[in-house]
This record gives sequence, structure tokens and C-alpha cells, in this order.
Amino acid sequence: MSHPARRDTLRALLPASGLDALLVTDLLDVRHLTGFTGSNAALVVAAAPGDDLLCTDGRYRVQAAEQCPDLEVLVARPSAPAAAARVAPGRVLGYDSATLTVDGLVAIRDAVPGRRLRRAPGLVGALRAVKDDGEVAAVAAACALADTALRGLLGDGGLRPGRTEAEVARDLDDRMRRLGADGPAFDTILAAGAHSAVPHHRPTGAELRRGDLVKIDFGAALAGYHSDTTRTFCLGPAADWQRELHALVDAAAAAGRAALVDGAEVTAVDAAARDVVEGAGHGPRFPHGLGHGVGLAVHEPPWLARTGDGRIAAGNVVTVEPGVYLDGRGGVRIEDTLHVVAGGPAVALTGLPRELVEV
Repeated sequence: MSHPARRDTLRALLPASGLDALLVTDLLDVRHLTGFTGSNAALVVAAAPGDDLLCTDGRYRVQAAEQCPDLEVLVARPSAPAAAARVAPGRVLGYDSATLTVDGLVAIRDAVPGRRLRRAPGLVGALRAVKDDGEVAAVAAACALADTALRGLLGDGGLRPGRTEAEVARDLDDRMRRLGADGPAFDTILAAGAHSAVPHHRPTGAELRRGDLVKIDFGAALAGYHSDTTRTFCLGPAADWQRELHALVDAAAAAGRAALVDGAEVTAVDAAARDVVEGAGHGPRFPHGLGHGVGLAVHEPPWLARTGDGRIAAGNVVTVEPGVYLDGRGGVRIEDTLHVVAGGPAVALTGLPRELVEV
């Protein structure tokens, strides 16, 4: 879908929200709607197509003209108040209260006396949650690159006793960059031994040891889009408890993937996987949600969780990532990024084997 078409889709939502225009201040929302990649911008999407406006500062004057030739570009700073001021007095101007700061709202109010401002949270986020074919392809490319990097690490013997968590994490990050990634999608989680029981452990100088579970949660950023994958390995032959724990999480992940279909309640998808873990007596040891959307942000709607809201829709790209963590012993998480399609099961964009690999 072209950027003008995306703005037209958003524009069609404005009347039902009682808006004459929407001020977009989140930079990823701006990028989604315009293609602009600078670090400062605000966008007005108006009910009348010809009144759309992108505002940025002088650093990006040329870039904005090149990336957004279909838009009027205003060069001014601060950009959000300047863009808001171009909306005619008496019009109702919406803003995303989930992303605009209090100080930002005060600055806009000061700049536009006589305009009626109205909260309009989540309008662009809801559009971003449903990916078009180009976006799905972009996430798939990031997933494939990350898969290749981890396969290379394993094939070269990079996951072995004696290396530190930090060394292996840096190695994996460097491999993704050499394959063409802009960088890691987030801080790579490399957690060995008892550290694998910490869901978001940060790699340290701790050495990997034979018999350790090693949890690797990583992703690639590529052309603005992201991937997210977790696999758990064992250094050497696995103990019975490690095999059982991995098999439990694998079964939960399979249940979550099977439940991830167009129209399913997000809470029901979470419950499908969580019920497996709870049935084995490990409910409290699965402390996070089942998954999240992936796209221009590595964490974005929809949210698969007990506290989530809404339904899965065709076009969503989401993770399924159950985990069980035994304090002081080790933990397992298995995560895939999947594309929800109409009339069928979700398609995995990540391609790494899910079975327990003894390295």
C-alpha cells in the first residue's frame, strides 16, 4: 500500500471520531503514513486530502522533499505546534494521547488558541497492526537474516563452553550486521545456566558451561522493520528435567500458534498456551504475556496477554513466545514471529527448528 493510500485509509476514520484533522506526532506513525525517516516531524492528516501537511526542521528540508514529494512540507520548529497552527480555527484537531507528552500538549494548546483539541488514541496504531504485503515481506526478510546469523553462529562453533554470554551476544549481533542488518532489533538476550531463568537477562561476563541451558532472544532490524525470535539450547547432553521443561514450552507454543487465527480474542490465544503451562503446575513460572505485534517497532499492538483487548485480524504479524523459568536452575522460551492470514493457520516467518538442540 502506498503512503498516500495509507493516509486515505486513516482519513476515512476521521468523521466517525468527530475530527476535522489528526495531528500525528509519533515518529513511527509518521513514517508509516509518509515514508519520512527523520528524527523530528509532525504530520497533519486532514479530512480534505489536499490539506495534509508534514512539518520538520531545517536539517531535513531536502530529505523531506525527496521522501514525501506528494506532501506539502513546512519547515519550522517546534514542529508539532507549527503543524497544528496550520489547522483552521474552529476545527476539531485530534491527537494521540497515548504518545503525546503532557508538555507537548501544552505547547500545542498555547500555539493554537481557538482550535478544539480532542483525544484520539490509537487510530494510527490500529492501522499499523494490520500489515500490507510489503510490510509482511519486510518483516520476513528481517526474520530470514536473523535466522541465517544464528545458523552461522552455531555452524562455526560459536556457542560453546568457555565463551562468555557477552561474547556470544556480540558475535551474533556482528553477524547480523555483516549480513546487511541495520543492527539488532533490540538488545540481544543471551542467558546461560541459572541466568536463563531470568526472562530479560542482560548478557554478562559469565562463562557458558557444559550442561547449561542457553536462551537466545534476538532479532534483526532491516529497512525499518524488525524480527523477534527465541530459541533455547543445551550445551552438551540435556538432563531429563531440561528435556521435560523444553517439551512443555514447545507444547505451549504449539497451542498458541494453533489458536492464532483471524477473529480470535487475544486473551483466548494467550490462554491456549497458558493453559498448557498451568496444567503442568508451572503457571506462576510463565510471568509474561504470550506475544506482541512486530513491525516498525519490535513491540507494538496487538498484545497477546491476559490483560489484552480486542481480536486478532488477518494481516497481524505477532510473536508467540511462551516461557517457563525455574529460579536458580534454568528457563526455556520458544518464540516465533507469525503472519495471520484469512481462512487458515498463521504462517511462521521465522524458520529455525524448535526442537531442543544439544550443542
